[in-house]
Amino acid sequence: MEENKLTGEQRREKLLAWLKESCPLTGSELARRASVSRQVIVQDMTLLKARNHPILATSQGYIYLTGSEEPKAEKVIACKHDRARTEEELLLLVDHGVSVDDVIIEHPVYGQLTALVRVSTRSEAFEFIEKIQSTGASYLSELTGGIHLHTISAPDAERIDKACAALKKAGFLVED
Repeated sequence: MEENKLTGEQRREKLLAWLKESCPLTGSELARRASVSRQVIVQDMTLLKARNHPILATSQGYIYLTGSEEPKAEKVIACKHDRARTEEELLLLVDHGVSVDDVIIEHPVYGQLTALVRVSTRSEAFEFIEKIQSTGASYLSELTGGIHLHTISAPDAERIDKACAALKKAGFLVED
């Protein structure tokens, strides 16, 4: 027997429930679960965000922020490298227990552009790199000659300091 099709509001309530119980979830996975297209999911997520639901779209999928995230130290750092060294940069940071929350560039036309990265582990770093490679997408830093900012975070400032020292030693960190 075929299940009744959900209304848009019912589907969005289901999406919220799924995200609250398990995330990240990709748009494709949510579309499969809801028996709709991925584009419908993108539209639903836009509506939910407009209603102030704390949903983030990341390279790993959608995340519902519960507000129970651990307090953490945070810092914005300036880096420079070419496309070939992106994986090395990400692995260096996560291996020091640091999360790469976003990437920020200063575009000459659009101004500041920020994209969520949300990479905290080696496997997430590899997934991020694979997604870039498999889609043929460009890194934002390619628009600025490799110069970019990252917001990084960790449970304590000591990890951030050690990661920054390693970035400096590897030639990634841009300093005054």
